[in-house]
Amino acid sequence: MQPFGQIERLERAEVLDRPAAVIRSTVQRLLSDRRVKDALHGVWLGHPLHAALVHVTLGSFLSASMIDMAGGKQRYSSGLIATGLVLTPPTVAAGWADWSASHPDQQRVGLVHAATNGLAITCYVGALRRRARGRRGRLLSLAGAAVSGVGAALGGHLAYHLSLGANHADRVRDLVPPGWQPVAALADLPDGTPVRRAAGEVPVFVLRRGGEVTVLADRCPHLAGPLSGGEVVGTDGDAHVVCPWHGSEFRLDDGCVVHGPATAAVPRFEARVVNGTLEARIVASAGAPPA
Repeated sequence: MQPFGQIERLERAEVLDRPAAVIRSTVQRLLSDRRVKDALHGVWLGHPLHAALVHVTLGSFLSASMIDMAGGKQRYSSGLIATGLVLTPPTVAAGWADWSASHPDQQRVGLVHAATNGLAITCYVGALRRRARGRRGRLLSLAGAAVSGVGAALGGHLAYHLSLGANHADRVRDLVPPGWQPVAALADLPDGTPVRRAAGEVPVFVLRRGGEVTVLADRCPHLAGPLSGGEVVGTDGDAHVVCPWHGSEFRLDDGCVVHGPATAAVPRFEARVVNGTLEARIVASAGAPPA
């Protein structure tokens, strides 16, 4: 069995579903303010906030343990542990926000990831407390590093194996054939209701509003939800589509994120009508003007 085979078993551990449901409900209730939720997801940053914070937080803890292992000055190690502990609350909050809008297999691994990191933080807090009493706390610091390593492995599995936090629409631009692609007969498109069609073999979201047609990738960047199954809200000048899976919102005009948990824009297509047929061509990047 490969080293990470045991982590894959966690993905199927349905015994974790009951505590996950309780915690998820609590987190979602605490994140009822959309502004706080978007901030923790990293919508303002254009990148998952948890991933940005965890490098500094975990790096501080592990650097402290390396100093302790090498017999370096304790005040440097203690300063790094303190830095990690100061950054822990926002890092944890951002992690729980992302976790609450994830799939069951991701949530199962995420629970163990959180519990492991909680134990590591307890070790580092204990190390500082012992030092406040005049002791070294070196063993607790080293134990914290060992447990943090396990937590980091679980976090890496979530990010790279289960793609939590990844942009699930990024490869659309590579899959769409170059140039204009026929999508559908304009007369066959309902007015005001999004539908799923294809540009080449790539599924696209199509919305006709009178003589205006919007074409986006039919793939939410958060976890690949079908946008064509979502609701269109807002006025014509500021209309959004809401992902039916986790509620991410995107502007129809340019595909940019309005509300998370998504942090990346939806790939957008130019649209034109030739002899009654709607054609679409991928735009180079999100928010970019037509070529």
